[in-house]
Amino acid sequence: MREPNSHHESPNESYDRPRHGRHAMNFPLPPPERPQFGHAHATPGSRRNRVFPPSTPTVHTLASVITGVVVVCGLYFGRAVLIPITLSVLLSFLLAPLVNALRRLRLPQFLSIMIAVLATVLALAGVSALIGAQVVQLAADLPQYQEAIEQKIETVQEKTVGRADSLMTRAAAALQRVTPTPPPAPPQPRGRAARNQPQQPMPVEVHTPAPTPMQLAQKAFSPVIAPLETGFIVLVVTIFILLQREDLRDRLISVFGSDDLHRTTTAINDASERLSRYFVAQLGVNVSVGAVLAVGLAGIGVPGALLFGACAALLRFVPYIGIWIAAVMATILAAAIQPQWTMAVWTLIFFIVVDVVAGQFAEPMLYGRRSGLSPLAVVVAAIFWSWLWGPIGLVLSTPLTLCIVTLGRYVDRLNFLTILLGDQPALTPAQTCYQRLLADDPHEALLQADRLLADMPLIDYYEQVVFEGLRFARNDVLRGVLPAEQLARINQALLDIVEDLESVDDSRHAALEDANARRNGDAVDAPLDVPHDGRAVLCIPGRGAFDDVVAAIVCQLLMRARIPCTATTYDDVRNTKAGMVDALDIHAICVVSLDAAESPPYLRNLVRRVRERAPAMPIIVGVRAMRRDEGMGIATDDAGTHLAATLRDLVEECGTALTRQPEAAARQQM
Repeated sequence: MREPNSHHESPNESYDRPRHGRHAMNFPLPPPERPQFGHAHATPGSRRNRVFPPSTPTVHTLASVITGVVVVCGLYFGRAVLIPITLSVLLSFLLAPLVNALRRLRLPQFLSIMIAVLATVLALAGVSALIGAQVVQLAADLPQYQEAIEQKIETVQEKTVGRADSLMTRAAAALQRVTPTPPPAPPQPRGRAARNQPQQPMPVEVHTPAPTPMQLAQKAFSPVIAPLETGFIVLVVTIFILLQREDLRDRLISVFGSDDLHRTTTAINDASERLSRYFVAQLGVNVSVGAVLAVGLAGIGVPGALLFGACAALLRFVPYIGIWIAAVMATILAAAIQPQWTMAVWTLIFFIVVDVVAGQFAEPMLYGRRSGLSPLAVVVAAIFWSWLWGPIGLVLSTPLTLCIVTLGRYVDRLNFLTILLGDQPALTPAQTCYQRLLADDPHEALLQADRLLADMPLIDYYEQVVFEGLRFARNDVLRGVLPAEQLARINQALLDIVEDLESVDDSRHAALEDANARRNGDAVDAPLDVPHDGRAVLCIPGRGAFDDVVAAIVCQLLMRARIPCTATTYDDVRNTKAGMVDALDIHAICVVSLDAAESPPYLRNLVRRVRERAPAMPIIVGVRAMRRDEGMGIATDDAGTHLAATLRDLVEECGTALTRQPEAAARQQM
């Protein structure tokens, strides 16, 4: 598939380039200097300067910025209070499924909550005891590996620091050879001059008194008291949250959305379900990964396998880098205790395999194909929350950001957070297509077409992507913000894309559609039996800025449906009857325009002139969404005039008109 728009062609050369072969029916684009119709009648020079200025910041925008700054400052300076509360809320989300399961066993609410909290405390205590025992055992076994550790340290030092020292020594020697000899130092003063020199201060040493046993105990236990105190507060607050979940939910609804109970209730339920599912799934995956790593490291022979398995399970709560911290520690120990490097290499490979399997297979199955956050958002959130709340913020960064993204789906003022941090595409396929054309990047637009056509038929791609993108482009033309040169480049790029998509194979999608129709009990549309006796459909574009591209697309789809067609231009039809090509070969006329829904006067006049020249010939008008009862100002009461709202309807109407057209009326002169 060739790249559209060669960079060696100027816009005018590309614009005037003739088209040959099976695309000879495609018509040239209107010249760039032709004035556009519709609501924009400015000249190209004036249109180039008619870009509307951006709106000025409002008081609401300023208030939003100030509110955001205040919230961030509150999170930073109030972290001593907010961290335990946040941990309690997230722990309640984790324990909520267990409490609900116990309640289904007809246990009282208080007893269910106490059992869940007690199980959590016992699990944490067991993990802490396991880690402590493994650390003590590993510290006791380290003297056995002293010789291997010293040998590895000497080897690493010789290969790294030793080479660096020798290199620095040679560099210093070379520098001394090229550096001039410094002048001799001035003679020291003697006699009276020496007596006049200021005296040096006498050094003073400060001795701290030996600490008392109470001070030693306080210094030893102070690092442990603070986490225990925080943990106790978290457990107490978690119990109260679980006891009053319904009451807290009602209070949140009353504060944030009593006017729209449905929206607020949906937001709260969505957030709680997402967080509960996320925590339970992540806990299950992390525990499984830790268990597999512990068994595998024990099989490899790494001492302290249970320690590294527990560390890996805990550190996996830290996004992206957590498990690799445990991997580095285990690899360093494996390299230190063995003279060879075999154990270290196998340890690193085992960590890589387990992480790939967990990240690419287990997590997508449990979390779904989407966790709700983009990878960049996870990294940025980790940096932001670790800056605010330190290591605890790093662990809580993903669930907290997931809460914010979920909230942004239901609060209009926070919707920008969902766009920035969520994993949903920021632009629709149609917007992306038009943006690539605006950026003069038709190659990327063609690559997007290849990606989309893997999951959708060509006719749906034209309908849902290209035509929707042309709707944005048409609005820009009517506003007068597209210069004539850029408009010509967009048209030429679109025609090149249409030509490159000529060879797309839709047989697989057609087979899937037929299979789905049979499965649902629907009738399968039989292909049209179009006679091959010279009958053809004449495709006439409107005079809109992109109607020539629309006509090229329609002609391509008709030819793919084995419906012979030919094309002309709006100017030829307006100026001379010769624009109708060979009237003896035309059996149906198709008028296509993006202006069809609005039905401007020129389009009504075009249909009327065509009807005057071919009173007995079927005329199909499309291809924008419309209803038959709208009338459009076109003579729809005429049995020979049909409206097509979609491309599929247009192709079917053309095929039907071609097969049913009487031979005598078809050969009537225009």
